[in-house]
Amino acid sequence: MSTTTTILTGGDRRVRRSSKRVEPIYYLFLLPALALFTLAITLPAVIGVFFSLTDSIGIGDWRFIGFTNYVAAFSDPAILSSFLFTFGFSLVTVLLVNVAAFLLAVGLTSRIRFKTGLRAIFVIPMVVSGIIIAYVFQFLFQNSLPAVGSTLGIPFLETSILANPDLAWIGIVIVTAWQAIPGTLLIYIAGLLSIPGEVYEAADIDGASKSQQLLRITLPLVAGYVVINVILGFKNFLNAYDIIVGLTGGGPGTATRSIAMTIIRGFQTGDYAYQMATATLFFIISVIIAIVQLSLTRGRSAL
Repeated sequence: MSTTTTILTGGDRRVRRSSKRVEPIYYLFLLPALALFTLAITLPAVIGVFFSLTDSIGIGDWRFIGFTNYVAAFSDPAILSSFLFTFGFSLVTVLLVNVAAFLLAVGLTSRIRFKTGLRAIFVIPMVVSGIIIAYVFQFLFQNSLPAVGSTLGIPFLETSILANPDLAWIGIVIVTAWQAIPGTLLIYIAGLLSIPGEVYEAADIDGASKSQQLLRITLPLVAGYVVINVILGFKNFLNAYDIIVGLTGGGPGTATRSIAMTIIRGFQTGDYAYQMATATLFFIISVIIAIVQLSLTRGRSAL
């Protein structure tokens, strides 16, 4: 893959310069993956952006109408409310998941008994389908918890929070966090295990308390893993769909309808071009958020 070139300089002094050359066989291995990525992702995205500039309903004839769909999307209350819900839900869930996962990771890497078995138990939600989890929790929110609330005389629990437009998002956050914490937990455990034990031994000798070690040693040393979890979590939560469908179906009304759900519902009702414009706006906003995240966290990567 690399060649060495000998260069003659003044005084017959030889200087060897190594120049790297990529073998053609590597391009041959890259070609199938590049072709699949182009056909499955890039080409459909370009076609979708093109049809967002038309009045197409997904089939039949269409006319080119320019940016009319984009202008309409910016003034559509349903689109704006779904954007607001999605970003608010993602922000709250990212905070909850990372705080809970980090504290669990600290506990599961400390000197406790059965920590290996506990780690296995805590990652179980990660391997269960989101729609199954949603239906199980829907039963709990609509039947089990109201029954417990009635028995104990707790008015707050006597009705399902999923039926309350102001509280339904809390149920979605709880269920989403319950499924997302295990993956985040594993990354934090990997980060905590990579910290040398000598660091904590030195801190003990200096008289640092456990809370001081956590804030001044552990957190700074796992900052790169925090960055990874925040970026991955925010990306996943922006695309929330299956858990919301299973829990509330976007209701009550449209109180918990996410961007993904709004786009898919639009495709089902014939608003193909209009929802392609919404999807394009969502993609652009997501890219901007990712760029801002990476610029703010540059130099803190754990890899």
